[in-house]
Amino acid sequence: MSTYRVAQVSAAGGPFELVEREVPRPGPGQARIAVEACGICHSDAFFVTAGMPGITFPVVPGHEIAGRIAELGEGTGDGSPQVGDRVAVGWFGGSCGHCRSCREGDFIVCPNLKVPGWAYDGGFAEQVIAPVDALARIPDGLAASDAGPMACAGVTTYNGLRRSSARPGDLVAVLGIGGLGHLGVQYAAAMGFETVAIARGAEKAGFAEQLGAHHYVDSTSGTPVAEALRSLGGARAVLATAGDAEAITATAGGLAPRGELVVIGASPEPLGISPVQLLMNANVIRGHPSGTARDVEDTMAFSALHGIRPMTETVPLAQAGEAYDKMLSGAARFRMVLTTD
Repeated sequence: MSTYRVAQVSAAGGPFELVEREVPRPGPGQARIAVEACGICHSDAFFVTAGMPGITFPVVPGHEIAGRIAELGEGTGDGSPQVGDRVAVGWFGGSCGHCRSCREGDFIVCPNLKVPGWAYDGGFAEQVIAPVDALARIPDGLAASDAGPMACAGVTTYNGLRRSSARPGDLVAVLGIGGLGHLGVQYAAAMGFETVAIARGAEKAGFAEQLGAHHYVDSTSGTPVAEALRSLGGARAVLATAGDAEAITATAGGLAPRGELVVIGASPEPLGISPVQLLMNANVIRGHPSGTARDVEDTMAFSALHGIRPMTETVPLAQAGEAYDKMLSGAARFRMVLTTD
């Protein structure tokens, strides 16, 4: 009997344990992926702690998966990835294909979205079974440890910027330069935006410049963030990567007329923004959720072309618990990635 290892949690908030299982066979329209790397995302905590509905234990988290196709199920059809292809699977782990959103081609907001680690076992494992519509081909030159985080953190920041109203030359601000933001600043600069990085502390200015930022705003300097943005002419778009409602709110007054606040940092707290703030300057606030497999492919291709990579710390699968705890503590710089080799 052929077996593989998974790092699973057996009860809500419980510790990770390394367990051997029998290697599964992919069903129709599915692929079995030999996992090479899997990033650890803060959203994994939703599943580990049963913070989302429908969680059943044991849970194998992980939705920043990169590896090679080991086996294909029936009905994958022509044009699908083939055995041996390098692929990534992110937050978008497949859609239902029949709801209104899917029928309109807006797959990422499918109410029946199949998120790895929630709808099926995720990538904290040596093998994963995933629907073929979730597979994004990894370009040559992009390592698995880089491709994994691109399937969630990368595509979320990249898509949030490219679907904004900003155009090359516009002032664009990125709130936060952590796990999401350090990619957001790189993408914004590569897209031709006049890029502003916003973070806490004057000591981060040098790092922001290394990422490509043209300006740095220290949110602890005493000058309100909105005022600092207005002094630069106002932001056509703010990409809010920090999961801090107060910090996100503080950027709203710095938007240019018809500028938009794109929120990708998760926070349960409400934003303190009044309707009057939006009306007078025709500003827009919108949430942005990740991206489809095609969006992930676009993200990876753009990253390979412009030399953009996530900053990662790689650890063996057997140390999943320690790596997860480091992510939760905020000590990771900036994406923890599990590897199976």
